Amino acid sequence: MKLLDAFDIHPGDVVSIIGAGGKTSLLIGLGYELAESGFRVLATTTIGIEQDQLSLVPQALPVSAPPEAISAALNADKFVFLYDTVRGGRVYGSDPSYIQRLLDVVDSDVLLIEADTSNSLPVKAPYEHEPIIPIGTSLVIPVLSFGAYGQPLDEQHIYNARAIIDRYGFPEGAPIKAAWLAQILRDETLGLRGVPDKIRVMAFLNQTPTRGYGRHRARIIAQLAMRSNRIHGVVLGHVRGAEPVLEVQRPVGAVVLAAGMSTRMGQHKLLMPWAEGRTMIEHIVHQLIRARIDPITVVTGHNAREVKNLLKPLDVDIVHNKAYKAGEMLSSLKTGLAAMPSHLAASLIVLGDQPRIQQKTIYQLLTAYARGQQDLLVPSYEMQRGHPILLGRRYWGEVQNLAPDASLRDLLNAHADRIAYVNVDNDSVLRDVDTPQDYKDERW
Repeated sequence: MKLLDAFDIHPGDVVSIIGAGGKTSLLIGLGYELAESGFRVLATTTIGIEQDQLSLVPQALPVSAPPEAISAALNADKFVFLYDTVRGGRVYGSDPSYIQRLLDVVDSDVLLIEADTSNSLPVKAPYEHEPIIPIGTSLVIPVLSFGAYGQPLDEQHIYNARAIIDRYGFPEGAPIKAAWLAQILRDETLGLRGVPDKIRVMAFLNQTPTRGYGRHRARIIAQLAMRSNRIHGVVLGHVRGAEPVLEVQRPVGAVVLAAGMSTRMGQHKLLMPWAEGRTMIEHIVHQLIRARIDPITVVTGHNAREVKNLLKPLDVDIVHNKAYKAGEMLSSLKTGLAAMPSHLAASLIVLGDQPRIQQKTIYQLLTAYARGQQDLLVPSYEMQRGHPILLGRRYWGEVQNLAPDASLRDLLNAHADRIAYVNVDNDSVLRDVDTPQDYKDERW
């Protein structure tokens, strides 16, 4: 996956890169990718970069150059860096107030801005005057490096480590933990300091290991960071590697459809015992929690009070589908999607009567999504499609517009060319509980 696709950059975007651990490399990598894709790219800095970095861009011009000269350079080289002065081995860029005027007079497609400094350290806590994000920014990319994991929390290894120690009480000099990196990234006074409200934020975790335990820890950092609804996703990669983007972690929730009347069971099946002293619905929700899905919205209907009371200790959202008797599954799906937080990129659609759901299957769907395999993912066992289904946000409005007598199957059939099937090694994705015999067979 390319950087420009991972960060979803479009013509007209103004991208401010902040943080530590690879900002300049990311700016240069993005600039070349965008230029190769036909974009006319301007780049600058509001803080400063090392002078030798100018040799890495096709052309560098002073901001005092006439707009016509800058436009001609963009036509010729596609990627141009603008600077104000060079002194003491540092290149200083445009005053933030000038950047807005620059956009009005120079016909570039994308503006990239290095808006922070870190003294080449992997993680930072900003000082009062940092970062300097210009007005007009449409995308902010906070950068931090996985290389800080396990390093001592001190001023030698971390920029302004004292601010982190004072805020959280982490022991000075202690090895940095994954959860600490996530906390720094999502903190409004640290990783998100100075980021204006309602601006898209996509973080970049640089130097992500390609496999093994380190890759798993990187995913945990991303998932913990995304507990802030300010962060729309975390790109895992290595900007100087052969493959700069390994995957993109985005916030994914779950809608659990638990409104059915269980007419063929003779009793409410979701409240029947399943395993470990839990009912069927409790077991399903626990599987989602263990797979680190957050948030989880359970849609109730029949016996709503009993289901709500059972799930109260599990910190999930409960919404009631008033039309559950007539509307069947589609009305519950509409109710659940309407209740999902606005920052989510996708949701798993989980059946409340599919208790054999496995964490491994959930991980397979999430991994396929993170690696860019579409945003309409369906598990498949021996060429049969099952549940849960991962449904990207762009389809949610279409679900709301389905006719009352339609079903989710109609949406899947309408977008058959967009479905990515994820092959799984067990039939749990096909198994639900509809009858007493199903319950006996599935449970035992």
